[in-house]
Amino acid sequence: MDATYFTSAPHRMDMYKVVVLGGGMVGGVIARDLSKDADIKVVVADKDPKVLAQISGPIEPIEADLSDMERVKGIVRDYDLVVGAVPGFLGQRVLKAVIEAGKDYSDISFMPEDPRELDGLAKEKDVTAVVDCGVAPGMSNMIVGRLHEELDRTDEVLIFVGGLPTIRTWPYEYKAPFSPIDVIEEYTRPARYMRDGRRVTMPALSEPEMVELPGVGTLEAFNTDGLRSLLFTIDCPDMKEKTLRYPGHVDKMLVLRETGLFGTEMVEAGGVKVRPVDLTCALLFPMWKSDNEEEFTIMRVQVTGRKDGRRVRHTYDLLDRTDRNTGISSMARTTGFPVAIMARLMLNGEYKERGVMVPEFIGKDVNIFRTVLDELKVRGVVFHHSEEEL
Repeated sequence: MDATYFTSAPHRMDMYKVVVLGGGMVGGVIARDLSKDADIKVVVADKDPKVLAQISGPIEPIEADLSDMERVKGIVRDYDLVVGAVPGFLGQRVLKAVIEAGKDYSDISFMPEDPRELDGLAKEKDVTAVVDCGVAPGMSNMIVGRLHEELDRTDEVLIFVGGLPTIRTWPYEYKAPFSPIDVIEEYTRPARYMRDGRRVTMPALSEPEMVELPGVGTLEAFNTDGLRSLLFTIDCPDMKEKTLRYPGHVDKMLVLRETGLFGTEMVEAGGVKVRPVDLTCALLFPMWKSDNEEEFTIMRVQVTGRKDGRRVRHTYDLLDRTDRNTGISSMARTTGFPVAIMARLMLNGEYKERGVMVPEFIGKDVNIFRTVLDELKVRGVVFHHSEEEL
């Protein structure tokens, strides 16, 4: 997809200036997408010169340590909008630094903290901060927000999502399609969901089940903490998100976790103190590196409720694959494009709600929702919607 996007947007005499914090697999895709717009000058900041060297196009690189919040504030000062693509463990700190700098923000960081805690600060600074704006959390939340707005009553939300290599290779049959340290978070962070109107917390990797999905066959689904803000913003008695992997993955991850290999406390081995998770990452990540292997992203969002006295179920299905023309992975596309689209809508003044905005709030606006889906379709990321009466 080489066409310029948002061709209907008004042309400016001067250029918008956007800085992308983090130039990795997803950050690079975001930067290239935004750089296709003749009205946007794009800069990418990252501490790794090798990462910056891989970013092509009319994009200016800045080498910077993004764990230094004063440095972050100094970088973003001169830009119209900031896009966040840092690992989750940096997410909340970077979000706060950008808000304190008074800059609008479009972000995908899978942070363990609740970004809504900074809503008051964002409103005080007159800032729009769109968070969790990837594929899941992100598009999954946006779809739920839209359907919740349309239904008279929402009874159940069920989300399945995963990114997997097309070719299954022993022993893990998995490749990390996004920040690997955030992948491990999925196996350790307790999973929160709604059951019979109560908020319930279960261990990650719990309640595995086999799920049949069109185009891929049988996958294994297990509890993960992906509902995030939906737990607090959507009035629904039953909500759950499950991650998808090839069958057998849960048992392998449970063995590693229960052995302590995902632990974060220092242990001594061979006279050297080390965090087990750091050793595990050093061994696992080379095996999980994609090396340009083809992969796919699959997601199903099902929302059941009542409308005009009828019990109905809406289903949104996504099956997206590596773009063979560009070589860009599906997970990078499906995660990066939504945050880039929202960045444009914010720059153009089409979305300007102040505060920390989670995607389900965005989904309430039917025009913004349709624009996001249309723009994703232009980029080859297509959601299929169906409705059935129960």
